[in-house]
Amino acid sequence: MSGESAEIAAEVVRAARGGAPVAVATVVRAPEGGQPAMGAKLLVRADGSRLGALGGGAFEEAVTADCLAALTRLPRIQVEARFYSRDGESMDRRSPESLEVMMEVTERPASLLIIGAGHIGQSLAVIGAHAGLTVTVLDDRESFANEERFPDADRVICGDIVEELGRLAIDAATYVVLVSRGHKQDEDGLRAVVESDAVYVGMIGSQRRVSTVLTHLAREGYSREALERVHTPVGLDIGAETPEEIAVSIVAEIISVRRGGSGAKLSALRRAKIGE
Repeated sequence: MSGESAEIAAEVVRAARGGAPVAVATVVRAPEGGQPAMGAKLLVRADGSRLGALGGGAFEEAVTADCLAALTRLPRIQVEARFYSRDGESMDRRSPESLEVMMEVTERPASLLIIGAGHIGQSLAVIGAHAGLTVTVLDDRESFANEERFPDADRVICGDIVEELGRLAIDAATYVVLVSRGHKQDEDGLRAVVESDAVYVGMIGSQRRVSTVLTHLAREGYSREALERVHTPVGLDIGAETPEEIAVSIVAEIISVRRGGSGAKLSALRRAKIGE
């Protein structure tokens, strides 16, 4: 591995471990002769600085611009193929003259913070881990919040919910789900996270229970904007009844938010396209 390639690899590792996200563009198909050659790499940071090269010129500038757009677009697309001419114009992928570039955004894995270690929290931890989320479980009951019940969780915390939430780093890669045992615990937990930087806050509960909690927080002065972004009742409407089914509906909603999905049936979307 060349020195420059090693630097790119090291920076990608740093991004995956919590550093600033980066986009790496790799030429995976190129016509013979000329530059850039197949395998050329360019790393682009959010401030526009670069590491590596794709031969310079309009092509490199176009790829850089697309990498920057990928870094600033939310939700981010992790991997995407683009096709260019040597002048940096978009091309049909079938053209033998097109250069195919694979763009890959690397960032710290999204984290799922589960407040409540009951049956739904237990299923949520398993399904969230399988969906590629790093999982933290928080509860104030030692008999529930323990590693034996949550072998798939990266971290299990037992302690006062509000105090422990105050110690946790909750940022724009954090998805918070409140599935605790009662009205009071959910309300206390929501107070602690509703104005945080979390990209997603979801709370379980009946319409009546949800309305009561949100009304209390509104009267206490929490902003309408913060309260309206709470996904509650949490999850997608799939007719879920069991803890496992409810966990699937919650993780499905999280994935939809993370990836920019509509939540619609794919078959319905297909039929709509056929009718166009």
